Amino acid sequence: MSKLPQSYTISRCAERVVLDANWDKPVWQHIKPLVLNHHMGEEPDHRPNVRAKLAWDEVGLTIIFRVEDRYVRALAREHQGPVYKDSCVEFFFTPGSSLGLSYFNLEINCGGTMLFWWHPEKGEAIPVSTEDCERIEIAQSLPKIVDSEITEPTTWTVEYRLPFALIKKYCPDAAKPKRDVAWRANFYKCADETSHPHWLTWSYVENPTPQFHLPQYFGKLMFI
Repeated sequence: MSKLPQSYTISRCAERVVLDANWDKPVWQHIKPLVLNHHMGEEPDHRPNVRAKLAWDEVGLTIIFRVEDRYVRALAREHQGPVYKDSCVEFFFTPGSSLGLSYFNLEINCGGTMLFWWHPEKGEAIPVSTEDCERIEIAQSLPKIVDSEITEPTTWTVEYRLPFALIKKYCPDAAKPKRDVAWRANFYKCADETSHPHWLTWSYVENPTPQFHLPQYFGKLMFI
């Protein structure tokens, strides 16, 4: 597995993707997935198989995650709660190539509850308002709350659409996707307070302990 920064090409869709958390629907079948092959911290005794696919249209970016998992839970009930303690997939991104180490972190647990912040390179981090979080359409395959941990093998999906207008609201200098525009990003999977915690990454992060907030290790997203 390469420790060099990863890259991924995002194709444009002619029509808006209907969100239903179905990894196998036609719109995704011709799109190559990215795979979370790296881990942080010690080698986990439970290592989910995590893949994601992305597509864009004029309105927003659509992302679907597929996780072949075990020891699954979702306890966070409200947006901006501690979803990272649950079975959670995360998209950290810098929406442009001229924004330095500024970035968003968008974390969504298997029940579709999110944590979403903007981190300018200078100044304090800003939480995305609850009203703006509600502008992000989400579909997931599991119930919102998974209180008793699912210990048997379980495959779950989360699919969501992130409006470009929402990104611009918090980052006015964000580069709207078009052919040959590049963003920087990393994708993560965690489950901090499940019985089998783990911290997986798409682009390699060199740090002795699990820490996702390191934009200097982001890979590249290219729009076509």
